[in-house]
Amino acid sequence: CTEIPKSKVGVHFHNDTGNAIANSLAGVQAGAQQIQGTINGIGERCGNADLISIIPTLILKLGYRTNILREDLPKLTQISRMLDDRLNLQSNRSAPYVGKSAFAHKGGLHASAVEKDPRTYEHIEPHLVGNQRQIVVSDQSGRSNILSRFRDIGVKIDAEDPKVGRLVELVKEHEFNGYAYDGAGASFELLARRTMGTVPDYFRCSHFRVIDERRWNSKGELVTLSEATVKLEVGGEPFMTVAEGNGPVNALDAAMRKVLLARYPALEDLRLVDYKVRILTPGDGTRAITRVMIESADAAGDHWSTVGISTNIIDASYNALRDSIIYKLFRDNVNALCK
Repeated sequence: CTEIPKSKVGVHFHNDTGNAIANSLAGVQAGAQQIQGTINGIGERCGNADLISIIPTLILKLGYRTNILREDLPKLTQISRMLDDRLNLQSNRSAPYVGKSAFAHKGGLHASAVEKDPRTYEHIEPHLVGNQRQIVVSDQSGRSNILSRFRDIGVKIDAEDPKVGRLVELVKEHEFNGYAYDGAGASFELLARRTMGTVPDYFRCSHFRVIDERRWNSKGELVTLSEATVKLEVGGEPFMTVAEGNGPVNALDAAMRKVLLARYPALEDLRLVDYKVRILTPGDGTRAITRVMIESADAAGDHWSTVGISTNIIDASYNALRDSIIYKLFRDNVNALCK
C-alpha cells in the first residue's frame, strides 16, 4: 500500500474507553499533525478528546508548537467554564488544568509543603492556564491551612495568636457536625472573621415560617404554592413581611429581600445559581441531618458558596442563605445600619 505522508494525517478519538486524550497525544508523537476534539470533551456517547487538556499538555509538557500560542493558555479556564455556563452544566471540579479542585490543597502537611514550594504538589503554575491555587479548609486542616486562607482573604494575623488555634478547633468541631468548608469558602471566611470579631451585624432574623400548600386551582390544575413569613431586625428596627415563591427556599429568599433590598441596595444583583442538598446520617433519610450548599453570584460575575446544616431542610437552607447575603454585603464594604 502507499504510505500516507505524516503531514496529511489527523486523529479523531472518542472517549469510550477513557483514553481519548492519551490516544490523541500518542497520535501526535507518531507524527499526526492535526488533533480533532471538543472543549471539555463534549460529544456523543462518552465524549470526544478534550482539547482543554490536550492543548496545555502539548505546549507545556511536550514542547510542541501549535496554532494556539503559549500566551493564550491563561484563557483556557475561562473558556471551559463559559461553555459549561452557556450549556447550563455544572463545571467538573476535578477537570485537569481548569477544574476548581485542580490546584486545591487540603491536608495540613500538604498545604504547608505548597506554601514552602508549590512544585512539591503542583505540576504547573496555576496561572499558566488561568486557574488559581486554593487552600481549602476542612477537618484535615492545620494551622498552615488557616494562615494561608487568612492571607488569601486579606486578614493579617500573628501565627501565634490564640485565635488561630481556636479557629482550627472550631472548624474541626463544625465539620464533625456536618459542615463542609472545603466547598463553601464564603462561609469559612465569615466564620474566620467572626472569630476575629470583624463582621458587622447587618440584620437579625428572630422568626420565620414557611407554609406549602398543594391544591387544585380555578383552572383545574394541580399546583403547589409556598409562602414565607419573616421577622427581621435591621438597625434596631423590627420588620415583618410575607412573600410567595415557587418553593420554600425561594419564598424565604423573597420575603427577606422585601425588607433588606430597601435598606441594602447592594443586594439587588445577588442571585442564587445552585442549590445542593445532602443527607448526612444513615437510615431514614426523612429524619436525617441535612446539609445545604448554595452557590451565589452577582452582576460582576463573582461566585461564592455557603453552607448550612440542620435536621430541618428549611432551617439549613436559611443558614446558607443568610451567609450568602452577609458575605455579599461584607465583600462590598456595605456599612451595617446603626441601631
